[in-house]
Amino acid sequence: MAQRRRTAGEDTLTHGRIADTAEPKNGPAAEDRFEDRFDDEDYPAYSMGAAADMLGVTPTFLRALGVAKLIEPLRSSGGHRRYSRYQLRLAARARELVDQGTPVEAACRIIILEDQLAEALRINQAHQRPAAH
Repeated sequence: MAQRRRTAGEDTLTHGRIADTAEPKNGPAAEDRFEDRFDDEDYPAYSMGAAADMLGVTPTFLRALGVAKLIEPLRSSGGHRRYSRYQLRLAARARELVDQGTPVEAACRIIILEDQLAEALRINQAHQRPAAH
């Protein structure tokens, strides 16, 4: 299974294969895992075509985000790119910036820095919480 990384400009997802996530089709354990996917923002549920349609972009734009190291889609066992909801949110933010005239490479760097800042703020807040006595 892929694991999301949110630090220091690393790729959003590590490499993995969708085939590795296949689950049994029956039994309570299979149902729990299936339902967990609905809430998993890192589950690679969207094909490139579906992702492009949802965002109103071309597949070329999504590939450019990969080249710029903003998102790295997982690959299905057949080699097709698969995107998660988290990656689609990053791509949507990139599209906003590009639509405002920002070059793709710069937009990707801005988003990586925004993500790093948000993570640093979360860590800072966690350290500032008063200890329970």
